[in-house]
Amino acid sequence: MNDSSFSAGPVAATTSGYVRGSVDAELGIRTWKGVPFGADTAGPARFRSPEPAPGWYGVRECTTYGPPAPQPTYSWTDRIIGAEDCLHLDVVRPDTEEELPVVVYFHGGSFIMGASHEEMLRGFNLATSMDVVYVSVNFRLGALGYLDLRSLGGESAANPALLDQLLALDWVHDNIDSFGGDPHNVTIMGESAGGASVIALMCVPSAFGLYHRAIAQSPPISLLHSTAQSTLWARELVYRMALPRQTTVDALRRENAADLVRAGQSMMWGSGELIYLNSCYGPTVDGTVLPDHPLTMFHNGEQAQVPLLLGTNLDEASFSKFFYLRASARSRAALRLLSAFDPVNAADVLDVYDGAVSRADFAEMLADAVFWAPAVQTAAAHAATSPTWMYRFDYAPAALRWLGLGAMHSLELSAVFGAPEASRARNLSRWGGLDGLPEITEQMQSHWSNFIHHGNPGGQWPAYQAGTPDEPRRATKIFDVDTTVEYDPKSEKRRAWYDYDMLEWGTGRPELLAELGLADDDPWWY
Repeated sequence: MNDSSFSAGPVAATTSGYVRGSVDAELGIRTWKGVPFGADTAGPARFRSPEPAPGWYGVRECTTYGPPAPQPTYSWTDRIIGAEDCLHLDVVRPDTEEELPVVVYFHGGSFIMGASHEEMLRGFNLATSMDVVYVSVNFRLGALGYLDLRSLGGESAANPALLDQLLALDWVHDNIDSFGGDPHNVTIMGESAGGASVIALMCVPSAFGLYHRAIAQSPPISLLHSTAQSTLWARELVYRMALPRQTTVDALRRENAADLVRAGQSMMWGSGELIYLNSCYGPTVDGTVLPDHPLTMFHNGEQAQVPLLLGTNLDEASFSKFFYLRASARSRAALRLLSAFDPVNAADVLDVYDGAVSRADFAEMLADAVFWAPAVQTAAAHAATSPTWMYRFDYAPAALRWLGLGAMHSLELSAVFGAPEASRARNLSRWGGLDGLPEITEQMQSHWSNFIHHGNPGGQWPAYQAGTPDEPRRATKIFDVDTTVEYDPKSEKRRAWYDYDMLEWGTGRPELLAELGLADDDPWWY
């Protein structure tokens, strides 16, 4: 198509229309920002399954980032940023004509915050150092994306955000070749809530075939909503909006989006449920899009059979060392949150952490409950059917170690993305130095790149395999100043989690189940 307007920047054809990006000659990249993949989710579309982006005529300028999903700012005001017309993505690639593997990235942020274009996640360095087409996705968040409101009555989807991510993968499959990406070599990747999204998508049958490898960094795999949680949080949202108890989803569509986000933020911090490990937000097992709990599907071999690279950080929950002043309070809190899932085996788990009396033991127990123990079980299950590699990120600047924070949650992103200047800990890091970080960055980017291109991380990184009592395997790459491989790290603690049931939140809360009108022998999903 001959059109002089195409000459100002790289133009790609999508199923909705042409998009024009820009070239950064200094960085050696081409970028397309704010490319729509879905229609506006406001008004009648709120809480429903997403629709593809409507078409347009001419060439759409895609040189500025679009707004993220509506979300709080956690400032001294109650200002809300973002817009419901948020289903767009950003594409970055080296400034070459070569067809390259594709990385589709889902951001973290506790299912309530985050954006495709956070400084850390823009992917400029990642795209060039790993030689890939990098696609970072926006999707609905918080009360608008991660609440199952079907118990209120009216038409709604159980998993709006998960369906947004599925639609983005469909878009990549249909369009990425126009950006020089190989639709037959797609890796889905995410950290924290984004890592949980990766694991969830591996259990969405309609997503099978849309990607060919998966990378999940620090995924809170067990934080899925049960029927009890879905019902509780739907009622709580109505209460926080000061609406009648019989309010339906249709009525919530008429409310202001910012008010819904504020109400969602209020119930997250004001309900008192976090002490029971009851997060407001997360994917829901609905029996259709997500047929069963990912831990169950992995155990049964029903997940996507693709190579998987996953891992956690050594000090994921180090912030929790400052939660309780008294040792007895920490121990009671630990037993309370463990019992919310499995009151029978909670005490046995607590024993291997010496009752979680000390600050360090409490923080380790919480990190293992949310991140490490589910990840180890997932790795072992997946390794039975598909290639699997596991890592642990132990590296921390001296200042973070001195503060007792260590290799805290999300710290590994600096190395994977090669962007230490974008780290949230950058100010602290300056005081403690970053000795060893360039070497770790080179190692991790090399492993991640090899995995994306070839389906294995290469180098001295044995595949993860569940061993026997007499033959421990479970090879885990430990990234630190001196990178090593450990076999079956923390084996005693791993065995303690083996019988602990992470599937059904609310089992240890019979009084709440009764209040919600749910029998304690009801199935946990519907």
